[in-house]
Amino acid sequence: MEAADSNEVGVDGIDGFSTDLEGTDLGDDEPKQGLFDDLLSGEPIFENKEVLRPSYTPHELPHRNDQINKMATILVAALRGETPSNILIYGKTGTGKTASAKFVSKELESTSQKYSVPCDVEYINCEVTDTQYRVLAQLANKFIEKNQARIDERIDSLEDLLDDLAEYDDSSPDAPGAGTGGDLFEPADVESTSTDDSPSVSTEDDTTATAGDYTGETKGSLGAFSDDDEPASASDHDLESRADARLPPDHPLESTPFDSRQAVQERIETLEKDKESFDEVPMTGWPTDRVYSVFFDAVDYDERVVVIMLDEIDKLVEKSGDDTLYNLSRMNSELENSRVSIIGISNDLKFTDFLDPRVKSSLGEEEIVFPPYDANQLRDILEHRSDVAFKGSALSDDVIPLCAAFAAQEHGDARRALDLLRTAGELAERSQAETIVEDHVRQAQDKIELDRVVEVVRTLPTQSKLVLFAIILLEKNGVHSINTGEVFNIYKRLCEEIDADVLTQRRVTDLISELDMLGIVNAVVVSKGRYGRTKEISLSVPLEETEAVLLSDSRLSDIDDVQPFVQARFEN
Repeated sequence: MEAADSNEVGVDGIDGFSTDLEGTDLGDDEPKQGLFDDLLSGEPIFENKEVLRPSYTPHELPHRNDQINKMATILVAALRGETPSNILIYGKTGTGKTASAKFVSKELESTSQKYSVPCDVEYINCEVTDTQYRVLAQLANKFIEKNQARIDERIDSLEDLLDDLAEYDDSSPDAPGAGTGGDLFEPADVESTSTDDSPSVSTEDDTTATAGDYTGETKGSLGAFSDDDEPASASDHDLESRADARLPPDHPLESTPFDSRQAVQERIETLEKDKESFDEVPMTGWPTDRVYSVFFDAVDYDERVVVIMLDEIDKLVEKSGDDTLYNLSRMNSELENSRVSIIGISNDLKFTDFLDPRVKSSLGEEEIVFPPYDANQLRDILEHRSDVAFKGSALSDDVIPLCAAFAAQEHGDARRALDLLRTAGELAERSQAETIVEDHVRQAQDKIELDRVVEVVRTLPTQSKLVLFAIILLEKNGVHSINTGEVFNIYKRLCEEIDADVLTQRRVTDLISELDMLGIVNAVVVSKGRYGRTKEISLSVPLEETEAVLLSDSRLSDIDDVQPFVQARFEN
């Protein structure tokens, strides 16, 4: 009987669920220490770590007021409804170019909302979005999304207007148009089409939208209307009829360009068609001219000034040529409602040398150069951020000066200084130290340098990895002052092991020079007298860590056990 009741309801009321806890030790009142409990037990050092990351845009940028003010004086034209000049921003990595441009664009957008002037800023990182198709597709989809959001706002405000009409009819049965849903004129007196003089915006389905539509927004903003505006669909006869109607001041349609409920409903239907007409651009698959056409229509749907910020613009030119910049810089001659301005940001001062002269002249209307920071300026930046980033007394006095000094050696790179300070804090927190000290900064410097080496080595082409692996094998076998011939002999053996093409010795010499420029090896040309000249090569990075990165490549993983023959030689 006991064995047969396998389907009886368990203690918790769930069929087939057993709550038998026999053999389970429930006597421990103390909870078990989990994996993260010990790590959480220490007092945190950081108050807000995000302010030390490159993606953070601060509210104040020390020592960049001149550049920020110059950008502002150029872009203020957008707030007057004019087209700002295109701007090219130059400077080395970590000199505050992107942070300053984002800061100014935020201020521009917030001020445009304050004064109800339509202005949109879009940011594209061309190191990630590095082809003409991707840039145009990303921009098109962003503006389609904005257009649809604005259409939704307009539809909502028009539906609110319909609700106001219904309430007005209910509360004022004797008012003009009452009982007819606010229809003040006979249908025959109202023209359904706009006059030739009314501004309009064309969409893909040839639907026409008057620029004076009621949206419930502040007067002076996009789509709003002034007291002098009249319905774009009204003729002179209609205006006289409207004047005779003498709408009460509290009538919902009195200050709108609409003369009836039907006109409001028709406008809602038109906006809904506009919204449906926008096709989102896929990230691949369309002809580029179609993508450009969709982007163009999306930008020109509303009256506004558009600022397109292209960070790492030189990467886009390097990968895809200057076609994108040509199209963007020439848009204004075809746009009817919008105006486009471009801000290009580059680390390469000479990238415009490769541009078409027409693109160069239109794109580089204004140029702003960001000089590197010195150690004192870097110290100010770090102190400014550390006040927000760390708790009270988390930093010893020598930490910020040391971070600033290290970064000043790296061509005044503020990003490097912030990375150093953040990494030092993380190392201190992991060791459960209460204060960040000089030793944490030096550890952070070593860690960042190693991380940089790992990333550079990991992204090397296969042939360069084989050359580097040959140098590593020679050093592991105790060879000092390695020459190019020895590297080439072992490189050939490695190529045979993985069935790779063997390059000429001259090309291998070029690859060694490239590794030297990257700081991975040190190659010095020395003279051997009548025996000519050769390069003496030594490794400039940690051997074991570099070897591990190379062996993580699937093609090179099989050559771990190769023991190349090293020819004995006499040292002078």
